Amino acid sequence: MTDIDVDFAVILSLLTAVTGVVWALDKVWLGPARRALQTSGQPDKPNSAIEFCRSFFPVILLVWLLRSFLAEPFRIPSGSMIPTLLVGDFILVNKFAYGLRDPVFHKTLVPLGAPRRGDVAVFRFPLDPSKDFIKRIIGLPGDRVAYRSKQLQLNGEPIPLEADGVYAALGSLRGVMYRFRENLGPVQHPVLVDPARPADDFEFEVPAGQYFVMGDNRDGSDDSRRWGTVPERNLVGRAFFIWMSWDGSRLRPHWSRIGLHID
Repeated sequence: MTDIDVDFAVILSLLTAVTGVVWALDKVWLGPARRALQTSGQPDKPNSAIEFCRSFFPVILLVWLLRSFLAEPFRIPSGSMIPTLLVGDFILVNKFAYGLRDPVFHKTLVPLGAPRRGDVAVFRFPLDPSKDFIKRIIGLPGDRVAYRSKQLQLNGEPIPLEADGVYAALGSLRGVMYRFRENLGPVQHPVLVDPARPADDFEFEVPAGQYFVMGDNRDGSDDSRRWGTVPERNLVGRAFFIWMSWDGSRLRPHWSRIGLHID
């Protein structure tokens, strides 16, 4: 069984291949043959399909290269990563952070880097690879991840938490939540804890080739605590930049978030 999902990446790859083949055939064979049959001085007029491929193949190829191997835009649809990412944020994802991969079969072509603890990563949802999820990488292969009284532990060591005030929940969230700064190796990032939710303690050892992920909204995230780890080949890239943010309640851009780097 092949792991191919008919999504935009596959459609764009097919469109690039088809227009590229027609463009090359017209350059090498169809174009010269057509011009040889024309009367001198007549303009070269291929049919509409060939004209489309000649005109748009360079543009489609550029988009395919940028989106497949450099950066891809995503929109944040849920609050699982609040307060780091808000609903309505539009982000860019570094597609080569974890190696160059082909966009159809998701095989690593050139290994350029590996996921690190604390990365905000986009990945294909293990239970439905046609869907993209975004979470923070907590556990690497071989790590023992535990959650005790809403504090993270890695390999038996508690991860430091620093109180960072309260967060007035909006939209789908309700009430006041506690905000903390979590020190996950070199990455210090915010997390939310809902004091009204009971602690859901667990301990888990991450298998080889897998990654344990959690949302920064710890009591409002559907993540590895429920559906398991993320295979390495499901990783899409590392989120690094907010290029646009839309405030749905006020129907206007959230100007203060545009241009923020994602930690």
